[in-house]
Amino acid sequence: MTAVSTADYQARVAKLVDALTTIAPNAPVRLGKRTSNLFRSRAPIAAPALDVSDFQNVLHVDPENRIAEVEGMVTYERLVAATLAHGLMPMVVPQLKTITLGGAVAGMGIESSSFRNGMPHESVLEMDVLTGDGRVLVVRPDNEHRELFFGFPNSYGTLGYALRLRIALEPVKPYVWLRHVRHHDPSAFFADLATACQQGSFDGEPVDFVDGTVFGPDEMYLTLATYSDHAPYTSDYTWMSIYYRSIQHRVEDYLTIHDYLWRWDTDWFWCSRAFGAQRRWVRRLAGRRLLRSDVYWKIAAFERRFGPMRRIDQLRGKPPHEEIVQDVEVPVDNATKFLDFFHAEIPISPVWVCPLRQRDASVKWQLYPMRADTLYVNFGFWSSVELSPGAADGSHNRRIEHTVEELDGRKSLYSTSYYGEDEFWRLYNGAVYDNLKQRYDPDGRLLDLYAKCVRRR
Repeated sequence: MTAVSTADYQARVAKLVDALTTIAPNAPVRLGKRTSNLFRSRAPIAAPALDVSDFQNVLHVDPENRIAEVEGMVTYERLVAATLAHGLMPMVVPQLKTITLGGAVAGMGIESSSFRNGMPHESVLEMDVLTGDGRVLVVRPDNEHRELFFGFPNSYGTLGYALRLRIALEPVKPYVWLRHVRHHDPSAFFADLATACQQGSFDGEPVDFVDGTVFGPDEMYLTLATYSDHAPYTSDYTWMSIYYRSIQHRVEDYLTIHDYLWRWDTDWFWCSRAFGAQRRWVRRLAGRRLLRSDVYWKIAAFERRFGPMRRIDQLRGKPPHEEIVQDVEVPVDNATKFLDFFHAEIPISPVWVCPLRQRDASVKWQLYPMRADTLYVNFGFWSSVELSPGAADGSHNRRIEHTVEELDGRKSLYSTSYYGEDEFWRLYNGAVYDNLKQRYDPDGRLLDLYAKCVRRR
């Protein structure tokens, strides 16, 4: 990977700031980039795009101090390649290769190390942030911009954009040993999940990663993964074999650390089945190059925009469907209640389960407040369900939002949301957000969080 000098980075920053000054002061500004992992459509508005796509480099990896310095648009695929070369990885690596570090910090990221390390923003040491008012600020937890540091996660580019980040890394081993422990009862499933997270071990074996897959009310698998220096074999889920199907048939498995981190990407968890990509002949034709989450995302984005399959279904007389693409977190003590509700009212399967807790209980992340002393369970579900006659689009999503709030949970904002404005700001700390907006984007050149995440501007 070609090194990028500090001078080169600074030159690109100056060019970006100059581009911002050429946009009329009263004009709203969008951040322009070539990739996205958001799942909410946008209403068309005339707004200039500030191109940040050049900021996609790994600037430096310091193996001695376990720190990486990277640009905001670097994908985790590139970042992981750079850090694994030194026997290190980011403390949390979201599941999909083209998620960017800046996106995971401004939004919410999670993976199976989150019960130890929280979310990606919790390992950030410092950022250069281009704010809405055109400044480029060094933002740290101990300087004059500490309020922006702790308010940046869950701001989704509405306060500014992270151009450069310094993040902490952790050491890895070459292989990962996986155990898939089947459960028939949700209460026992979540009890074992909590025990593994609290003790860092299960059945006498250390545990470095924890997640789970729910195939039905009586078929749940807790996947416990452990670093290993050696492996008697390694499985390959990058082409013909499908990782999530292996969970139902294997008690244990071994993967390289690289393949473990990207185990979900080949089939976009299980969403590749919607495109016929789990058929063997399709996989043979597609090859490894096309069996990737970003390929599926482009197909899904085309469908959301133009709706060819939706029109075909209408011509065939099929009932309308509501898209439900969500990640929510509820305290582990309420996880069984949420899963019972979900199985009763939302006919989607499988469901991904991932535990998380805050890495440092003394910190408050202002725009995504969670109880610092609590283990949460993330539920990820990505599909569509049939609408009942007369039911409004969004009715299922709205029931999910209500239930999550009743169970003292939170919902990630990367997809569609249906909150009323007062409700939204109550849940996502509107008073703090308003103060940050006034300080760092007083003219409102960037969209506000409600307009972007609910009104889908």
